[in-house]
Amino acid sequence: MEDFPEELRRPPVALAALVGCPELHAPITTHLLAEQPPINALALPDISKISLFARIPKESSAPARPVGGILKRDWLFKHRTRIPAVVAALFSSDQISGEPAQWLQVCNDLENLKGVTKGRNIKLVVAVVTQSNSKDEISEDRMIALRKRAEVDSKYIIIFIPDDPLELKQSLNRLRNTLGELANTYYKDEGRRVKARIDRKNLSSIELHIRYCFKVAVYAEFRRDWAEGLRIYEEAYHAVREMVGSSTRLPPIQRLVEIKTVAEQLNFKISTLLMHSGKLAEAIIWFRRHMGAYRRLVGAPDANFLHWEWLSRQFLVFAELLESSSAAVQNTSSATSGTADKLTEWEFYPAYYYQSAAQYLKEKSSCLELALSMSENADEIDGSNESVTTSVYVGQFAKLLEHGGAFTMQLLTDEEFVRHALAEGKRFQDSFEIIALLKRSFEAYNKHKTLRMASYCGFQMAREYFAINDFGNAKQVLDNVANLYRQEGWVALLWEILGYLRECSRKIGSVKDFVEHSLEMAALPVSITTDAQFFKDCGPAGSPSLPQREMIQKEVFGVFRGESEIALNEENNPLKVTDDHPLYLEIDLVSPLRVVLLASVAFHEQIVKPGRPTMITVSLLTQLPLNVEIDQLEIQFNQTECSFIIVNGQRPQLAAISHVQPGRRVETAPALEIVTNKWMRLTYDIKSEQSGKLECMYVIARIGPHSTICCRAESPASMNDLPLWKFEDRVETIPTKDPALALSGQKAIQVEEPDPQVDLKLGSSGPALVGENFIVPVTVISKGHSVHAGELKINLVDTRGGGLLSPRDVEPFSTENLHVELVGVSGQEWEDQSESPSDSIRKIQPSFGLISVPVLSEGKSWSCKLEIRWNRPKPIMLYVSLGYSPYSSETSSQKVHVHKNLEIEGKTALIISHRYMLPFRQDPLLPSMTKATGDPDLTPILPLKERSILIVGAKNCSEVPLRLLSISIESETGGICTVSQKVEDPMEPALIVPGEEFKKIFSIIPEVNLANLNIGTVCLRWRRNSGSEEESGSCSTVAEVLTKLRLPDVSVEQPPIIVNIKCPAHAILGNPFTFSIRIHNQTKLLQEIKYSLADSQSFVLSGSHNDTIFVLPKSEHILNFKLVPLASGSQQLPRATVTSVRYTAAFQPSISASTVFVFPSKPHFELSNTEDTRVRSVTL
Repeated sequence: MEDFPEELRRPPVALAALVGCPELHAPITTHLLAEQPPINALALPDISKISLFARIPKESSAPARPVGGILKRDWLFKHRTRIPAVVAALFSSDQISGEPAQWLQVCNDLENLKGVTKGRNIKLVVAVVTQSNSKDEISEDRMIALRKRAEVDSKYIIIFIPDDPLELKQSLNRLRNTLGELANTYYKDEGRRVKARIDRKNLSSIELHIRYCFKVAVYAEFRRDWAEGLRIYEEAYHAVREMVGSSTRLPPIQRLVEIKTVAEQLNFKISTLLMHSGKLAEAIIWFRRHMGAYRRLVGAPDANFLHWEWLSRQFLVFAELLESSSAAVQNTSSATSGTADKLTEWEFYPAYYYQSAAQYLKEKSSCLELALSMSENADEIDGSNESVTTSVYVGQFAKLLEHGGAFTMQLLTDEEFVRHALAEGKRFQDSFEIIALLKRSFEAYNKHKTLRMASYCGFQMAREYFAINDFGNAKQVLDNVANLYRQEGWVALLWEILGYLRECSRKIGSVKDFVEHSLEMAALPVSITTDAQFFKDCGPAGSPSLPQREMIQKEVFGVFRGESEIALNEENNPLKVTDDHPLYLEIDLVSPLRVVLLASVAFHEQIVKPGRPTMITVSLLTQLPLNVEIDQLEIQFNQTECSFIIVNGQRPQLAAISHVQPGRRVETAPALEIVTNKWMRLTYDIKSEQSGKLECMYVIARIGPHSTICCRAESPASMNDLPLWKFEDRVETIPTKDPALALSGQKAIQVEEPDPQVDLKLGSSGPALVGENFIVPVTVISKGHSVHAGELKINLVDTRGGGLLSPRDVEPFSTENLHVELVGVSGQEWEDQSESPSDSIRKIQPSFGLISVPVLSEGKSWSCKLEIRWNRPKPIMLYVSLGYSPYSSETSSQKVHVHKNLEIEGKTALIISHRYMLPFRQDPLLPSMTKATGDPDLTPILPLKERSILIVGAKNCSEVPLRLLSISIESETGGICTVSQKVEDPMEPALIVPGEEFKKIFSIIPEVNLANLNIGTVCLRWRRNSGSEEESGSCSTVAEVLTKLRLPDVSVEQPPIIVNIKCPAHAILGNPFTFSIRIHNQTKLLQEIKYSLADSQSFVLSGSHNDTIFVLPKSEHILNFKLVPLASGSQQLPRATVTSVRYTAAFQPSISASTVFVFPSKPHFELSNTEDTRVRSVTL
């Protein structure tokens, strides 16, 4: 599309001219371009510049000249850039309402403008520029005079105010709308004027008809009437097609060139409008018809290259239009529904048109080369284009002549035109353009996942690279294409590709690539009966046939053995395999060279003891047409001491060329010759002294002194077929004589370890407890082997598969996140201390450990203790593995391993519980407690500055007895809460049997009113019970263990009222005693209290049973009652109820607080020394 001029490639945009007031041209032009549809502006600073678009008068006496062409080259450019549709004349208000001389100048300027605009029917707009504060100063008479002088309607007189932003925006909008309206009117009038000439049908030539249709269509585009423009363009296009056999104005070749050039521009316009309207299918159908109409108009044979170039350009332009079109590519079935022309799927892809453009351009290149070769005067061709230039008409060329300082144009003859075209074609290399087109097609096909078409375009692109001697790029593209052809199995196409690759490798001097591509070609499944007539152009390799394959194989094997060399065409340094430049080929499991040499290795057994021989079969297969003779085979294993070499007995001198490593096993075979499509089988025994996996890795074939082919060994049971030979008519054989071995044979065998003669013991007693260091004794006892270079590996594995790490992965790693961890290894004791400390290994990680075992002679033992800590209850599996060497002299010998495992259950030792209580017969009123819903998870509420009781319990949940050393609370409050206990009462270690619970009482006094108060952390110090009968070698230490539990936060509130009940500890039958209720008001408000006392059959009550009292602020009130017991034993006191009216809360003591013991008579107590009395912790 770049060949088209700018005015043709872009849709026409209306053009307006601005005259006068140049300081306003910039904002007006910017505004006109920003709106839709945009308007281009031609800015003229004053009236004197209007002659730029004035019409040039024609001489009336001059005779009518014949039509020189169809379309004038610069007509569209002139209307887009030089001839405006409307002129806006800008005058300042001072000029309009100023002195008479200024008004006279305005009138003169308007007259000059009218003289120019009326000649071309250009519309006129007058804008009066004034300030916002003086817009009313212009008289109405002067405005009427201005309108009459300009001969315009009043709506085309615009007041333009630039100093106020709001007024400026409105003025710009009014001016833009007026210009758009008048421009649309201008283009409509011009279109009607030209259309009237067409309708009269009295035109002197068909060229004028086409020219007028083109003008009418362009005027329609100016006013954005796309449908009208499309219809007129089509009319002009059909008229151009009718000129092919009728016009004789120009010589035949140039006449056809002009017709095709005009048709090309009209087709471009039609295709653009169709795609702009979203009619993609119609655009494709139109282009197909366009190609059908002009494809056969080749023209004269000596200028037929112009036709192919023209066709290539048509496809290129349409591809670019299709690629840049905003119309979405629809499904082909829906896009072609209801149309007579059936579209193919390819026609919707730009890649198809790029490919066609490249094909036609290649045809043009061939025709151009033929025309240049047939030309007799080549020197004349080179200098024929110096004075040839484009004519004033589209598609025409003329000779530029100078006469007396003036230049004139003279039409060319066909001979001169052809020489000019040949000279232009000779200046450019079409191969680069062809490659660019094919590359765009290749990329477009790849984008749509159309790999086959992409490969075809890539192949054509590589051939062009090859033609211009760019062998590096050609090889790179061909390598990618060859991969697809191998997958698809296209043998004939692959043959041609490999032929080009072979030649590219030869040209760039790559011996390895040349040999690889040659071998792959020689091994392709080309039939013997292949007829060469089906392969007319097969590239440098010739037609695929069996003799050609044999010739290629002989050439390559001559290079292998150093008998021949690879000749280059351009240079004198032939490529040869030498000692300085050896040849090494590697064939893996996916290499295309598997058809050249396929290596199968099968062990006859699956498991073997160390030092015991077993049989192995090595099989080789080739699809090369001639037999392959190998000088030497090397079989390599992962255990290098098992590798061995097989020498060809028929070529002992050549087979001895390879340098054999000292101590390497060498076997001699009667012959190492592989017959086409027939397995060569070699069976030998092999013995391994090292336990583990023994696998055959490579089979290396050496041919000649400096050539090596390394094949990765394959197992017969898992060997893949040869893709290209899979469906060929050939006899299939198996790699081994035994069919069962061919189905199950593997290239690897497992060598068992020798039987260990060392015992490994793990000791354990009882479960592990969370928090303690659990000890597991490990003992190594030598019973028949000495232990050298011993290593002990320890692994901790979760038996449930959840892992030993805490699931809180977002936290950084730390030992606290581990459920179970290996702390260390202690108590290493051995009798032989000969091993130096520098040789020992000690690596301890949370779940893994590696330590060295000292040298043990036969009958000796060594032991250590593993320390494992449980941070959370979890069952684990302990794996301990001992690896050692029975011999001290063999440092590289395989180690013997002994494995033991032990499942250990980690359990929680103590469960800590706690609960809060209030002092006996004391109840503070807590407002939050009155609103509680009975939720068990509710935060406990404690009264401020009142004593509360905390009972901490520790229950033994293990299966072993424990010694509780101490229970304490570590407070973190910093004085805001007092936690106390009897400091003078030291706690003795308490024995807690399984299932038993120990409790201890603490006093809590909150000092600060907080919603969340941290009481502290309960600390329990305990250890396992280490009685006198404890067995030696216990699995746990007697060291104490610290278990901590952070107490949940509590809420603290100020109790407004506190109720205390006072009563003697016991009573005597018939003796009265005082029963008191003390009510303490801690608020600054007067509290109304209601109380009631229920009757009891066991007591006689004196005093008021119910009443209402008032308790003063910050004071207390005591209610005293006299009670006389009537019955002995544990008796229930009268139930008292105290109710706060303000808080709507009632207090009633519990049953235990309302119970007293009544003695039948006065008891006699024997008092002891109270100083020895201790309040001890209670054990339940």
